[in-house]
Amino acid sequence: MSEAVSHFIAGEMVQGTSGRFSDIYNPATGQVTGQCPLASTEEVKLAVQKAKDAFPAWAATPPVRRARVMFKFLDLINQNVEKLATLISKEHGKVLEDAKGEVSRAIEIVEYVCGVPELLKGDFTENVATGIDGWCMRQPLGVVAGITPFNFPCMVPSWMFPMALACGNTFILKPSERDPSAPLFMGELLKEAGLPDGCFSVVHGDKSAVDDLLEHPDVEAISFVGSTPIAQYIYQTGTANGKRVQALGGAKNHMIVMPDADMGQATDALMGAGFGSAGERCMAISVAVAVGDETADELVSRLTPKVQSLRIGPWDDPEAEMGPVINKIAYDRINHYIDEGEKDGADLVVDGRGTKLQGYEDGYFVGGTLFDKVTTDMSIYKDEIFGPVLCVVRAPDYPSAIKMASDHEFGNGTAIFTQNGAIAREFASNVNVGMIGINVPIPVPASWHSFGGWKKSLFGDMHVNGTEGVRFYTRLKNVTGRWPVGPSTGHNLMFPTN
Repeated sequence: MSEAVSHFIAGEMVQGTSGRFSDIYNPATGQVTGQCPLASTEEVKLAVQKAKDAFPAWAATPPVRRARVMFKFLDLINQNVEKLATLISKEHGKVLEDAKGEVSRAIEIVEYVCGVPELLKGDFTENVATGIDGWCMRQPLGVVAGITPFNFPCMVPSWMFPMALACGNTFILKPSERDPSAPLFMGELLKEAGLPDGCFSVVHGDKSAVDDLLEHPDVEAISFVGSTPIAQYIYQTGTANGKRVQALGGAKNHMIVMPDADMGQATDALMGAGFGSAGERCMAISVAVAVGDETADELVSRLTPKVQSLRIGPWDDPEAEMGPVINKIAYDRINHYIDEGEKDGADLVVDGRGTKLQGYEDGYFVGGTLFDKVTTDMSIYKDEIFGPVLCVVRAPDYPSAIKMASDHEFGNGTAIFTQNGAIAREFASNVNVGMIGINVPIPVPASWHSFGGWKKSLFGDMHVNGTEGVRFYTRLKNVTGRWPVGPSTGHNLMFPTN
């Protein structure tokens, strides 16, 4: 029997009143396990109003006291890693150890924002002119919102709300309706940590709820992670409504394998980066660019048995390396791309279609899939598949390889595997992509650095996390002041100088 989850508004679980719901599935069985309410405009307005009411007091709370709430929240997450990971795995399908890794990255972000008193320090200059001092302050924006995807229901929201709250904003989260339980539980932990009611709400919904947030005059900023078409829509609509927007879109991450690469290391890196979380990662490597036919032949020969022997199973199978994809829509889309790659003439080395597990025949399992001799005009090369499909492209030389990574419409992440420091340095400096790995297959920056790609992988001027996150969730105020000594010397109409 399926159960309905709730909204979390101003510290309380609130039953949905719109009468509209979205089914929540167990991806391993294909069975409906719950229902997620889709918010009405009135419910979104309620969350915004509660956040607006809570903002003045929270913004006036000294940063060190806001940090203490984050420290307590950090402690509670550390106590509940297993529960959070289980909530993620049940609804997303990723194996438990992978989900624990996601929670670990969320923890690192909260650790970083616990230092918010240092992060919010301004600058001061004594005597910018005679008897006049100048200083700057960073102040919160107000009510801000985040719209997050299904693939990281704990980590991606944590890119947003901990920093936003620590900086003094109030926050409304619209998570994916496919796996809403982990974000709801984080709301409960924030309340337990002492966050005042109204400062954080979770409102579930579809495009209607998103548009309500984009158009609401009291929402000052929007953060988004998802597909490129929706990211572009969020950016255009949000900015048209006067909001600050950071919208992270799709990816097609290339990993260049040079002839001098450690092939064992490169192969293992591709397995983890290509097939971890069933390829449902914006930082997954989906294109391996092998430089030279000999490199490609060796790479494919090493990859083939590993892809064929991937251990696939439900999230709670301790032997499983890879779980199912999120739902039937994703399952059908990924299988369609494999069909297209075969029709377009790519060499289908390992075919993941038709994967069935005993007792889980209706689950959304796609086996690891490996294509060789993929060309840049094929849909499996151009499009973000978001599944366990790895394409090997053969490049005659390094300039051709770097051109592929640089010319693709997405500029999220890329990597190079080589033992040549000069080539690695040149690659990092010149490739037209936002996040670079050198012998690191998934170059996700540490939480105190900022995350974000280029081109159609990011709309907006500021990335998430790190100092960019501080800048996004605050506005700069500059003050010039003096305390006059003695009588006025009279008015002066000239432009002020120092």
